[in-house]
Amino acid sequence: MISYHLLKVLILAGISFFVALAATPLLTNLLLKFKVGKNIRNDGSTPVYSNMHAGKQGTPTMAGILVWGTTCFLIALFWFLDRVLHIEYFHILNFLTRKETLLPVGALFGASLIGLFDDYLDWRGRGYKNRGIRFRYKLIFYALVAAVGAYWFYFKLGFDYLSVPFFGNLYIGWLYIPFFILAAVGTSFSVNQTDGLDGLAGGTLLTSFLAYGLIAYLEGRYELASFIGVISGALLAFLWFNIFPAMFFMGDTGSMGLGTVLAVIAFLLHGELILPIIGIVFVIEALSLFGQIFWRKVFGRKLLLSSPLHHHLEASGWPEAKVTMRLWIISMVFAMLGVIIHFVGTKT
Repeated sequence: MISYHLLKVLILAGISFFVALAATPLLTNLLLKFKVGKNIRNDGSTPVYSNMHAGKQGTPTMAGILVWGTTCFLIALFWFLDRVLHIEYFHILNFLTRKETLLPVGALFGASLIGLFDDYLDWRGRGYKNRGIRFRYKLIFYALVAAVGAYWFYFKLGFDYLSVPFFGNLYIGWLYIPFFILAAVGTSFSVNQTDGLDGLAGGTLLTSFLAYGLIAYLEGRYELASFIGVISGALLAFLWFNIFPAMFFMGDTGSMGLGTVLAVIAFLLHGELILPIIGIVFVIEALSLFGQIFWRKVFGRKLLLSSPLHHHLEASGWPEAKVTMRLWIISMVFAMLGVIIHFVGTKT
């Protein structure tokens, strides 16, 4: 017989999917009305990328609002109906708790708002070189969000160790704080780099969240599993319209926010060291970008036809949908591997 907790997760995921699906026409119409379109760089600095994606100029962006907006709306709605109006039926659907979901919700909301502001500046042609927040300042803003999370984990929750599979707990003391900040910021920017093809970031994020959702559920963190279920339901609705050819794009407000909260969830579950496995595509994409930069600085020529990796594969002649699907498959395989390592490694 299906358990109460599993039923709660599935119901919330289903509600999230249909709410996001229903909200899509409204969001799309608003984006089209105000001409919130993607600006494809055409200044000669990225000729291969610009040529491949010229047809996507003007496609609505900032649609990551659909995912984090649905998540924040539902968590606030069910909390209000339960705690303020005291409607007993909604008590079982309320999944906001200080211990499990308050910090992830705050991280998601804060990081997504920064991304939204960056998207706005880019759309309006403002900011650094008319393309939004300058990278160094963007790095500082997200580091500040991560620093709040690090403070909460270290001083409030007492986290000062890393869970190393097949080894045990590695106590690192105050070094936990910079490690957390580095991991959270690195994950958010890696997800952002992955958001370059229709459905790519959305699909790989969905796989990663489902993997951690499974870990949360099996470890009895049912409210956190419910929170992940809501994000996953909204992501699934987003993907319905984001797969090739995409009706809209996620934007920084989606990729940066979801990347940040993915890292926070990983730390909450003591699964931070399997994050590079579960999120292997994000790691590969980030490394390919750094490799391209390093190669050009040191050898004066490109390592890849275009970076990150998905653009290189596309420039090599792979159809966009094939690149996305194959990276989805890699993501699924390594997500399963990460879950196995987590459970087997903690029991040895």
